[in-house]
Amino acid sequence: MLVYPKVAAPVSQPCWSLCMITTHHQTQENKTISWYASSMLPVPHGMFCRTGGISKAPYASLNLGFSTGDDWKNVAHNRKQITQLFSVKHLVSAIQVHGREVACVEDVTRDYEVDATDALITNQPGVGLLIQQADCQAILFYDPVRQVIGAAHSGWRGSVLNIVGHTIKMMTATYGTRAADVRAVISPSLGPCCAEFVHARSELPGKFFVHQAKPGYFDFWAISCSQLQQEGVRRHNIDIAGECTVCTTNFFSYRRTTKKGQHLTGRNGSIICLPQA
Repeated sequence: MLVYPKVAAPVSQPCWSLCMITTHHQTQENKTISWYASSMLPVPHGMFCRTGGISKAPYASLNLGFSTGDDWKNVAHNRKQITQLFSVKHLVSAIQVHGREVACVEDVTRDYEVDATDALITNQPGVGLLIQQADCQAILFYDPVRQVIGAAHSGWRGSVLNIVGHTIKMMTATYGTRAADVRAVISPSLGPCCAEFVHARSELPGKFFVHQAKPGYFDFWAISCSQLQQEGVRRHNIDIAGECTVCTTNFFSYRRTTKKGQHLTGRNGSIICLPQA
């Protein structure tokens, strides 16, 4: 029988205390696009705020999700804006299903979406990997030795399925990546301040309960950090933005939206790319 502690075990230091995140801004078409980046990743990447696009409410304005109900042309325009920032030749995203499938992206000649996938990996320069989220984590991976990148979508279901571990394993199996070489960055996402789970006993495994910030509230940043380290990623190669998307209106948030009795919102985007020679 699993025993669920009522209070988390003390953590020696906050998991986001090594944060190397900086904020960037650029004006396009008289609109300012803002994104977060980490000095941990010396390749083009960004974790975007919700401003600077052309989508209208409730998707205002840099909505990057085609499946939200927003006008397709607006989303396509928004995506084009962010790819231009990083000179991305082709953009690959996923139709995310909160699972653990990892797709290897190779021989890309156009923009496209991979069906029923929650993580993408590639070693092809010029290809941007895009994760869409509205409280879920986007985790960006970079192997500087073998020049491989990855991007994973991890909500609480993805955490339970350990999508992080599956992504590392696929990078290793496909490209020979060593986990000790991997650098990983966790995007702004649902924070321990707002990650309340009233059905935690039935939804979350017992090992997650040591990561309670307070009874019923879980630190999924710490959970992902722990899963990365269990795969062999070194702690000093993990960066965590440490900003809760529910607390700030700089990001789309499904939890914040539903608390207001609404159901439609946009999707933030996080992208990583290997630069072209």
